[in-house]
Amino acid sequence: MPSEFRVLEDLKALSGAAAELFVAESARAIAARGRFAVSLAGGNTPKPAYELLATPAFKTRVDWSRVHVFWGDERCVPPDHAKSNFRMTREALLNHVSVPTAQIHRIRGELAPPAAAADCEADLKHFFNNGPTAFDLIFLGLGDNAHTASLWPGTSVVHETRRLAAEVYVPEQDLWRVTLTAPALNAGRVVAFLVSGADKADAVREVTSGPRDPNRFPAQLIQPDDGNLIWLLDRPAHAAVNS
Repeated sequence: MPSEFRVLEDLKALSGAAAELFVAESARAIAARGRFAVSLAGGNTPKPAYELLATPAFKTRVDWSRVHVFWGDERCVPPDHAKSNFRMTREALLNHVSVPTAQIHRIRGELAPPAAAADCEADLKHFFNNGPTAFDLIFLGLGDNAHTASLWPGTSVVHETRRLAAEVYVPEQDLWRVTLTAPALNAGRVVAFLVSGADKADAVREVTSGPRDPNRFPAQLIQPDDGNLIWLLDRPAHAAVNS
């Protein structure tokens, strides 16, 4: 299915569009299936969208009691660590809305990396009843090296076809991470990249219109099986597309 590009003026407008997408897809999922399963991204770009969702203008439009929160990846650090994606999301959003604790499915980065990945995969299999990981909405970021989640260029996890979650060591960060794999992410109903800034423009171009080389540009792996792929881009991030 072709990608849909939505080009916004700046990060503020992008964040508003992401928050509106969250609200709309939550309502759609709850009406259809009684729950909303969302996988969130870490990083700086999605944080303002989470903060927006925590404001009265947005949080009153979501039935948080039916929301199940997952993450696309996590650094192998404790949940209160400054680098934790869970901590960022908790401070920006979860501390301000009423998602039941049992419905917050964090990746346990404090465990040894293989154990954290195995625990994450077991949680996914249990939640989705051993079927496809059909998240109702997946938010993804994009690095300037074209990584997404923790699918890092040149790492073995890029070639994973069976596991739903895997551990990966990133040498340039000297850090272990746990990531959902391409098979897990491609089962999503709506997958949305949130990308802001001129430093991401070349990566956006390579991923969306460059030669196919997922080992160099792992975000190219994201092609939902039956779902919709949406790129929410601000103008600087979109600047190199079609150039």
